[in-house]
Amino acid sequence: MGSYHHASRYFMRALLFGAGCAASTLTMAEGLASNVDFTGYARSGVGNTVGGGDQACFKANGASAKYRLGNECDTYAELGLGATLYEKEDKKFYFQSMIGYSTDQLNDYEGSESDETKVSVRQMNVQADNIIEALPGATLWAGKRFYRRHDIHINDFFYWDVSGPGAGIENIDVGTGKLSLAWLRATNEADRAYPDANNRISNDTLDIRWSDIPTNPDGSLVLGYDYGRAQLTEEQEDYYDGSQADKGHMFTIQHTQKNWFGGTNKLALQYATDGIINAGDTKGRMAGSTTHRDAPGGDMWRVINHGNVWLSPDKLDLMYAAVYEDQSFDDDSGRTWISAGIRPTYYWTENMSTALELGHDYINPEADDGIGSRSLTKFTLAQQWAAGVGGYARPVIRLFATYANWDGDPLQEDGGSAAISAGDAGGAIDIDDNDGLTVGVQMDVWW
Repeated sequence: MGSYHHASRYFMRALLFGAGCAASTLTMAEGLASNVDFTGYARSGVGNTVGGGDQACFKANGASAKYRLGNECDTYAELGLGATLYEKEDKKFYFQSMIGYSTDQLNDYEGSESDETKVSVRQMNVQADNIIEALPGATLWAGKRFYRRHDIHINDFFYWDVSGPGAGIENIDVGTGKLSLAWLRATNEADRAYPDANNRISNDTLDIRWSDIPTNPDGSLVLGYDYGRAQLTEEQEDYYDGSQADKGHMFTIQHTQKNWFGGTNKLALQYATDGIINAGDTKGRMAGSTTHRDAPGGDMWRVINHGNVWLSPDKLDLMYAAVYEDQSFDDDSGRTWISAGIRPTYYWTENMSTALELGHDYINPEADDGIGSRSLTKFTLAQQWAAGVGGYARPVIRLFATYANWDGDPLQEDGGSAAISAGDAGGAIDIDDNDGLTVGVQMDVWW
């Protein structure tokens, strides 16, 4: 044990010394800015299921998301370091990095050797502003990046997300609005052997967006087109001959209204075809996804409206979301997902508030999947202490109680998923249950 601690101290000293030398050397370079940005997001807590067992989290089987207040059962963090490495006049090079961590929050030590703990590289890119003189105001970038993501906060549903390794140029001034072009890639598994366990293949996405189009006072429009195509070898071309899964299109139109009752409202319409639809992704990505030979052709429609408003300034605000998604596939494996949720919060003081969240999800399969149509309603009451007033004020510590009610048995006789998914603590829910109650404490922070 002593030699272990000695080696650890030696390693840390060497690491700190090396970092200090590197920083000293870099700060002497011409045009180099010495400031470092530390950004991130994290959540963690502890909870139990009333009646026995660890905290269960309630999600309707087939839904692309779940309402998250008092309904998150993991420890998750995204920690980022970034720095301006060069700045001269209006030209700037910025380096961005981010590492993600995910554990089941079961023990004090959950190391990387555990199957339940995952460490991932989320972002690693360089962004160069005004480096192309013919395109003032534009940014040239390359690397792995969260690229222009759009999500609904209260159910963590990313409905427009093509993030991954890529390159592009964004914010090109075209007179009315700005144009952004990007090429991104997502691959399902690290194993590149072909065919792999799931016959998965790489998928490249070309993303074109025309944004900041003025429409009305405080309103703007973004128009987007995504083309996804699998890059196949000759052997794969023969294997996937005739499949509609190797390519697809997605069209998006989104209107953003600012100063909407003191907040913001977003209305998005999306249409996607064939291989760009990723029905199994819990984050709701439609583009930048992976695909496989057996994936059928088909299409998907989405209508999304979400936002936050002040019902009484600095006293009562409201987050809300509504989703209609219709998937139709040639093999009848699609489904309709309808979701609606609200989260009103009353602020007793600058730092103390009470939040309620009510969310409902309804799933209707395109054909009989052995479960049938099902719905889940989730209600959470949370007492919160936060750094300020507003639905996005963080850090926050909350005490919560969550009640969920659903149609149908939560589990199949063989233990498989049926009406709901309860997370890793699904054993706390019995096969004949149609409701559940959890209590717990959680922290939530971003910076």
